[in-house]
Amino acid sequence: MFDAKGLSSDIAVIKNDPLRMEVAVILRNAIINGVLKPGTPLVEVTLAEQLGVSRAPVREGILLLESEGLIETVAYKGKRVRPLTARNIEEIYSLREQFELFAVSRIIKASTDVSELFAHCATMRAAAKAKDLAALNTADEAFHRDIIRLSDHSLLLSQWNNVYLRVRQVMALRNSANSDLGIVANAHAPIVKALESRDFARASELLSKHIRSAADLELPRIDQIQ
Repeated sequence: MFDAKGLSSDIAVIKNDPLRMEVAVILRNAIINGVLKPGTPLVEVTLAEQLGVSRAPVREGILLLESEGLIETVAYKGKRVRPLTARNIEEIYSLREQFELFAVSRIIKASTDVSELFAHCATMRAAAKAKDLAALNTADEAFHRDIIRLSDHSLLLSQWNNVYLRVRQVMALRNSANSDLGIVANAHAPIVKALESRDFARASELLSKHIRSAADLELPRIDQIQ
């Protein structure tokens, strides 16, 4: 059973926003950043004590995350972080790959300036050097989100936002399973260089390899933690 004391103090502070929203933000971040692993039971009273609130906002916050697909109800057992299966990961990553390849094709066709992506690459390298997994995860997601954004396709960005939470969750688990964070960080700059060169074949090859290798790395780790 998950010990709510495992939530670090810097993400467990309730402010003046509606309590249910504050609780939802804390738990959502814990899930998508891999702090709360797939299959982790969620006990209202324990979480309420840790967060310093009553059980009502905890219950409401959990229901909100259940509507987002991050939490599920198990008959006779209660709530838990939704487990990830091999099929879940295959579906998430195959869809993500198609989204990003489509974005790459539009970026190259429009000769869009992608130089801003190098900032994310630098942030990832610095995070990897400092062994700061949380910072790496944030920069990693921002890099891929900006590929979608730079494609200048509002519907694509909207659809990315629909799957973002699960993508980020799997991404965090992948990164935490990699003993060398530098491998993750260094995989991104070559993609940007291929985009700058307007080399669709190279950019697509690098991006697909990066995404598929990530999915391959996750499966045994996720099976172990459920």
